[in-house]
Amino acid sequence: MSETVETAAPSKSADGIGSEHYTRLLQGMAHAVAAKGYAETTIADIVREAAVSRRTFYEHFGTKTECLIALYETASRLALQAVSEAFDPVQPWHAQVEQAMTAYFDYLAQDPVLLRTLFVEILGLGMPGLVVRRRVNDEIANFIQMAINSGSAGAEDPGVHLTGEMAMTVVGGINELVLEAIEQDRAGDLRELVAPATRLVRAVAAESRR
Repeated sequence: MSETVETAAPSKSADGIGSEHYTRLLQGMAHAVAAKGYAETTIADIVREAAVSRRTFYEHFGTKTECLIALYETASRLALQAVSEAFDPVQPWHAQVEQAMTAYFDYLAQDPVLLRTLFVEILGLGMPGLVVRRRVNDEIANFIQMAINSGSAGAEDPGVHLTGEMAMTVVGGINELVLEAIEQDRAGDLRELVAPATRLVRAVAAESRR
C-alpha cells in the first residue's frame, strides 16, 4: 500500500504536496480506513498510522474528508497514468484497448485494501465524494474519448467516433465491474475483468458507427 501511495504522490515542495509528511498522511489514511472504515476513522487514527503530529495533519488538511479526497485523487491519477502509458500508437486500436484495460486492472489489483477505499469508502463522503468521483471519472472518460478518436482507430475505421456521453458510459460500466468484484471478494482477480471491459469498449465503439 505504501509503495502505491508514494508512487502516486506528486512532487512539489518540501513541506507541501509531495512532501514526506503529506505522503505519510495519505498512507495513514489508507491504513486507518482499511482497519476501521471511514466513518469510524478519526484524525487521531490517521496521525498515529502516519507517525506524525496532529499539528502536521492540519498543516496539510483541514479535515479527514480532505485527506481522503487527496488520497482518492492521487491514486486515481496514477491509475490514469498507467492506462496512458499502456497505449501504443503502433498497435491496432483493439489491441491498445486490451493493453490499457490490463494496465488499469493490474494497478488496482496490486493493493486490494486501497482499492476498497477508492471505490467504496469514497461513496460515504456524500456530495463531496460524489463531486471528486465525478471529476476523476470525467478525466478518465476524456482520455478514453481522445485515445479512441485521435488514435489509430480513426485510421483503421473512420466510422469510430466516441462522444463524451459514450465514453462516460464505458467508465460507468467498468466501475460497476470493479464494484461487483469487490463485493464478491474478488479484488485480487481483476485481470478477469480485462475481457468484459475490452468487449464493452469495442461494443460502444461499434455502436458509434450507427
